[in-house]
Amino acid sequence: MDAGKVQSRYPLQEQFLQRKNSKDNLDRFIPNRSAMDFDYAHYMLTEGKKGPENPAVCSPSREAYRKRLAETLNMNRSRILAFKNKPPTPVELIPQEHISSTHLQAKPTKPRRHIPQTSERTLDAPDIVDDFYLNLLDWGSSNVLAIALGNTVYLWNATDGSTSELVTVDDEVGPITSVNWAPDGRHVAIGLNSSEVQLWDSTANRQLRSMKGGHRSRVGALAWNNHILTTGGMDSLIINHDVRIREHIVETYRGHQQEVCGLKWSASGQQLASGGNDNLVHIWDRSTATSNSATQWLHRLEDHTSAVKALAWCPFQGNLLATGGGGGDRTIKFWNTHTGACLNSVDTGSQVCSLLWNKNDRELLSSHGFTQNQLILWKYPSMVKMAELTGHTSRVLYMAQSPDGCTVATAAGDETLRFWNVFGVPEVAKAAPKASSEPFSNVTRIR
Repeated sequence: MDAGKVQSRYPLQEQFLQRKNSKDNLDRFIPNRSAMDFDYAHYMLTEGKKGPENPAVCSPSREAYRKRLAETLNMNRSRILAFKNKPPTPVELIPQEHISSTHLQAKPTKPRRHIPQTSERTLDAPDIVDDFYLNLLDWGSSNVLAIALGNTVYLWNATDGSTSELVTVDDEVGPITSVNWAPDGRHVAIGLNSSEVQLWDSTANRQLRSMKGGHRSRVGALAWNNHILTTGGMDSLIINHDVRIREHIVETYRGHQQEVCGLKWSASGQQLASGGNDNLVHIWDRSTATSNSATQWLHRLEDHTSAVKALAWCPFQGNLLATGGGGGDRTIKFWNTHTGACLNSVDTGSQVCSLLWNKNDRELLSSHGFTQNQLILWKYPSMVKMAELTGHTSRVLYMAQSPDGCTVATAAGDETLRFWNVFGVPEVAKAAPKASSEPFSNVTRIR
């Protein structure tokens, strides 16, 4: 193949090479018209595509020539530039004079709820036992808060701010290791260090009965299911007591190897969640229970690596359980209690002492001990932190929720009881009055 044929086949490449190697043409570009297709250009300029308004008039021989020329020049190519009618004028669906200013404004967004960063109220709680495995705070359906301080249970009425003493036990059986309100908001159960369980009428201020013989050591966890009171002890036993009958022990659950420190019944009353110092969580089903037997658990959950005290059933999904691990674990885990599957695990960075769901929104509140001693409000299911609340100077061991679900009370080893408006204010709410009597004295309004 000679040089002339190479030049005609790759003109752009060779033109580029020639220009690159030439020192005379570095300052300007001189086009090489030998590569242009003048026949095709002339045809497109003079003949082109005839529109219906301007048809071509020619002889048969000219038409045959044009057809032959089109086939030779590959006339399937379209023109790069062409004259066309201008696009139609857009139609206005709403005339400009009829558009008001409201149409131009953006859709209003839902205002973000304000979450106070400090507690609404702080009360003294002297002699509260600083023990991770106990449950010393509960808020009843009658809007009365029960708290155990040493050997005494005090009642604080959130409606009028009054405080009263329910019971003081002797040192031989104390201190008090757990308190829990019955669903009626009138009766309260008390667990003692001596293994005894007492039932009190808060209105009449008198003891109704004492239940002994079930546990061999302190009772640190209590949970009501209608007329059934469930107790968990340091002896690793879980016992169901029917408080209506003389022989009150109706079921015994055996599965933990160490102290039972967390108990929660589901809203349906069908499933019981238990957490222990053996790092285990058990799910028990009442339908499989038999009287006075060592009932088999439904699920045994072994993913936590530290004691599990924090348990919370989801209010909007009956088979969803949240659990929190102690200082060696620091995670919040979510479980499907029908299948036993772990749905999610979140590392909180601190010991998880208690969990509460928002009754009115998809939020979860956790209280923590070592090392931050804070509260964290989480958005579920993303588990994005919505707020981090500080104020306690010791681990926040105990947490309870008001009947309307808006206010949370927390008690810590720093001997203070704090109230947080963390879940929002109800539409009609009255300001809580100040407490006036011992032991919740020295009321401090946190601004």
